Amino acid sequence: MKCPFCGQLESKVTDSRAGTAGDVIRRRRECETCARRFTTYERVEHTLPTVVKKDGRREPFDRSKLLRSLQIACNKRPVAADQLDETAEALERTLGQLGDKEIPARVIGERVMEQLKELDEVAYVRFASVYRSFRDIDEFMAEMGKLVKSREASG
Repeated sequence: MKCPFCGQLESKVTDSRAGTAGDVIRRRRECETCARRFTTYERVEHTLPTVVKKDGRREPFDRSKLLRSLQIACNKRPVAADQLDETAEALERTLGQLGDKEIPARVIGERVMEQLKELDEVAYVRFASVYRSFRDIDEFMAEMGKLVKSREASG
């Protein structure tokens, strides 16, 4: 593994741990040249579907884009970075297991909203307001009403 500090290719593994879901291995490494430590993550690479955008464009699934959206929605909320990583990992795994070659961006957005509703309701509302592009306050209030009703039904 290439050292991110000095660029040397030789490093030794000092510790390996499985991730919480068991599908990621976290490795602590030490560069044999500069002796600095760094962390790498090893995960199974799923064949992910191509994302079909609203305008018909197609682009490869980008986990970092998904994670960035989750981080923006959860900004200044009591949601740990590990929870966001786990959420992104679970969504990515689900998409990989579908076996579809293409998936509409709408489907991904809906799944993200489902996950955020469980994780943090404020983050859910933030994401939904951007994702659903509410045209006016009435649409926004209708979505808030749905959230309150589902909360009352489960509580």
